[in-house]
Amino acid sequence: MDIKILSKEAIRKGWSNDQKFHVTDEKGKSYLLRISDLERYERKQAEFNRMKEVAVLDIPMPLPIEFGIYEDEVYSIQSWIDGKDLKDVILTFSDAKQYRYGVAAGQILKKIHSIPAPKSQEDWEIRFNRKMDRKIQIYMECPIKYEKGEAFVNYINENRQLIKNRPQTYQHGDYHIGNMMIDNNGKLYIIDFDRDDYGDPWEEFNRIVWSAQKSPFFATGIVDGYFKHEVPLEFWRLLALYISSNSLSALPWALQFGDEEIANIKRQAQDVLSWYSNMKKIVPTWYCENYLEQA
Repeated sequence: MDIKILSKEAIRKGWSNDQKFHVTDEKGKSYLLRISDLERYERKQAEFNRMKEVAVLDIPMPLPIEFGIYEDEVYSIQSWIDGKDLKDVILTFSDAKQYRYGVAAGQILKKIHSIPAPKSQEDWEIRFNRKMDRKIQIYMECPIKYEKGEAFVNYINENRQLIKNRPQTYQHGDYHIGNMMIDNNGKLYIIDFDRDDYGDPWEEFNRIVWSAQKSPFFATGIVDGYFKHEVPLEFWRLLALYISSNSLSALPWALQFGDEEIANIKRQAQDVLSWYSNMKKIVPTWYCENYLEQA
């Protein structure tokens, strides 16, 4: 390890499988240290290299500094961001400022999606149909169900054709308010690229549910910023498909974390069904249409 670490403090938040630490060197400079199991070496090396590709685009993010193996574990060192988690402070801002941060997040996401997927990437229609089939299966086998959860299954089966001929790009993989920070100067940063992937860029919006639950103005801004305030109807149709798919797998996932997380996911599903009138409405009610003129 080239950077000499003098102090190390564990960071105990987030869903990542990585161990995360706030570390300082001999000069008192802070860094983020991430440690993974050795069997994940290839995955973590590819992730680190892709982060370097993203950083070239001048994305506000933790910058990848060092990567390697130390004491039979994989480590990466990234630059440290002094600030606060956006989800913890977003509601302290005015509605208009929440929206403006959302616009910034949407513009950043558009930049992230400028990185093309490898030509060897499997066709999206084949890949995502397989993924939806698997999610329907694990939901149907789950001992717990959503009230009116069949609406998600029906929407998927009635709209599968929407994924035909979709482009693929690089994806952050978990793009929502929980993976964003505001630094001490009020600048928005995107963190936690450890679920990055390639796929339909519009699928990346499937996590917008988390943002919309916290701040509809912020979520509206993400969409408007990404599309420069001209949102195609096709996007809304696909978003409903991707959110339906994500909702189905969320409940079986929550089982491993106990009753509290199951209750959280059930509440989220009810919010989604409410926003979409049981998947009969295309544009969710959290979207503040024409908010730009009102802000």
